[in-house]
Amino acid sequence: MADRPVEALTQREAEAELAHLVQALAAANLAYHTADAPEITDAAYDALKRRNAAIEARFPGLKRADSPSDQVGAAVADGFGKVAHRVRMLSLENAFAAEEVAEFDDRVRKFLGFSGALAYTAEPKIDGLSLSLRYEGGRLVQAATRGDGEVGENVTENARTIADIPQRLTGAPDVLEVRGEVYMSHADFAALNARQAASGDKAFANPRNAAAGSLRQLDAGITASRPLRFFAYSWGEVSAPLATTQFGAIGRLAAMGFQTNPLTVSCDGPEAMLAQYRLIETQRATLGYDIDGVVYKVDDLGLQGRLGFRSSTPRWALAHKFPAELAWTTLLGIDIQVGRTGALSPVARLQPVTVGGVVVSNATLHNEDYIAGRDSKGQPIRDGKDIRVGDWVQVYRAGDVIPKVADVDLSRRKGDAQAFVFPQLCPECGSPAHREDGDSVRRCTGGLICPAQAVERLKHFVSRGAFDIEGLGAKQVEMFFKDAILPVKTPADIFTLAARDADNSLQKLKNRDGFGETSAAKLFAAIEAKRSIPLDRLIFALGIRHIGETSSSLLARHYGSWEIFIQAIDSAADFSGPDWDELTGIDGMGEVSARALIDALHPDSAERAEVNRLVGQLTVQPVKAAATDSPVAGKTVVFTGTLEKMTRAEAKARAEALGAKVAGSVSAKTDLLIAGPGAGSKAKDAARLGVQVIDEDAWLRLIG
Repeated sequence: MADRPVEALTQREAEAELAHLVQALAAANLAYHTADAPEITDAAYDALKRRNAAIEARFPGLKRADSPSDQVGAAVADGFGKVAHRVRMLSLENAFAAEEVAEFDDRVRKFLGFSGALAYTAEPKIDGLSLSLRYEGGRLVQAATRGDGEVGENVTENARTIADIPQRLTGAPDVLEVRGEVYMSHADFAALNARQAASGDKAFANPRNAAAGSLRQLDAGITASRPLRFFAYSWGEVSAPLATTQFGAIGRLAAMGFQTNPLTVSCDGPEAMLAQYRLIETQRATLGYDIDGVVYKVDDLGLQGRLGFRSSTPRWALAHKFPAELAWTTLLGIDIQVGRTGALSPVARLQPVTVGGVVVSNATLHNEDYIAGRDSKGQPIRDGKDIRVGDWVQVYRAGDVIPKVADVDLSRRKGDAQAFVFPQLCPECGSPAHREDGDSVRRCTGGLICPAQAVERLKHFVSRGAFDIEGLGAKQVEMFFKDAILPVKTPADIFTLAARDADNSLQKLKNRDGFGETSAAKLFAAIEAKRSIPLDRLIFALGIRHIGETSSSLLARHYGSWEIFIQAIDSAADFSGPDWDELTGIDGMGEVSARALIDALHPDSAERAEVNRLVGQLTVQPVKAAATDSPVAGKTVVFTGTLEKMTRAEAKARAEALGAKVAGSVSAKTDLLIAGPGAGSKAKDAARLGVQVIDEDAWLRLIG
């Protein structure tokens, strides 16, 4: 139902979906506010909230007592004392489009019956953890998180460790609750994660999680070791007014010693508010901390009092959120990475920016054409704008998709920016990097002498779809590749690792950093367990260009064993003859894949020598024989024309289950052509080669 328009829902459907949304949003609130480990993106959360509100608006009688529209945050976690807020800590109404800002202004005016000049403040919406600080007689006596808005967590001792939070105030009312956001700067976040990695601890996903997790520690000593900061932007209970306006009150807090955001300004209406929104958005990546929008507030505090509150949000404030999956930042550099097939892939090195809840510092630039502002056919993209180091670029990220650079702002390009020159030589080994006709990718020709290709192919070799060796992942591959005592330069080296370690009198693996006796023994046992490998997984593990899991499975089923397979490759080495025809005729294989296979496994190639060395270490499991008692077992069959009683995929599966080999083209090795209506050149080829031709009905009778 979630994909159906709200207008199309029946009352029963709406009631069921509201029940589902209550559960989904409650779980998201607990993960975000209590566990500091969000399970969905901010954009997905906002979408659920908007849909819940839209359904309630259409069916007001169905609004539940536990409606997410009336809730703020989540309950207090175990382990913390509880603090009842004397003035509730509410959330803000969200807006996502410029029109909604004008609508907000209209609603305020209608509620007040106001037609004159109306001022607002606009300030960055800090992406951190809300905190309320209570001062009595100018002394900090209590600090509490927002919690569910009514009751928060007592984190007083933790808050005292934050340098931005004054312990004493001068010139403050006798009672003052200052509210704001605890956050972590990008630089401090990166340094913290580096320390986490160095000590073997889990890295934080983003600065917001890091700040929240650091503040909500039961041990204040841990909080003190974390680089937390605080911006003040509001207040709760106060024994005497701070000022007559929001802007004036913020200035008063700054005078008391609080950090307030310098981008907070006064605006005379929606146009000025949107202008400040656009200005802050352009500065987002350079601020050094995360923001996810701009907050507008009615400036006159008397009018704020008249406007009052809804159940969970004030009528006098609005949060204008940035698009969750887009951000602008500076392109610091372009790095060239070399993959296992030699592809030179450009990667954008960015000024870190949070996009969709994830800190992004790298993004794909696809290939040299994309950088130059053209597609693979030479047609302009991005209106022909190229991408240069130093540019102000738009970064796009959707879900788990790799971030990419989507656009360039030429108005901010520096006058001395140079067009990027794509390398003609491999940056890893210096070999020529060629670009074949029709290929959008430039590739290193170094092959096995290129260390980047060697490492990436090793990573592929041990990956899940290939040998899947437990305890030998990408990190360990890189370590062993560089190792001077137990180097692993090729896949065959993996299977000699235990023997070489046993013969090594210098330093055993079990005595080295990152390993112990148990972990070393487990690794050797995991490697030993993979000496016996199915044929299809071995072919896939070789990492040959154009030969993926599907092609590997096709080849394994067709040839059955490694010996027959490699003999066929050798016989087809000159790209001609019956074995070449058989290889290219396998249904699902094409000439491009066949040529790549032969190029990689040519009997005279260095790569073939390494493959032979590898296979000498293994027991390659042949493909389990299919039915042998069927009339088509061992025969090569081809389907052509239109099948009327089963799909082509079903016919192929039935034939293979009966032990037949299914080819995509007719050759001298074809035993049978099954021709339906519309059979063309394949029928002519069969007649020329003397291949038996039958129709679909005869085929069905043949296979019973």
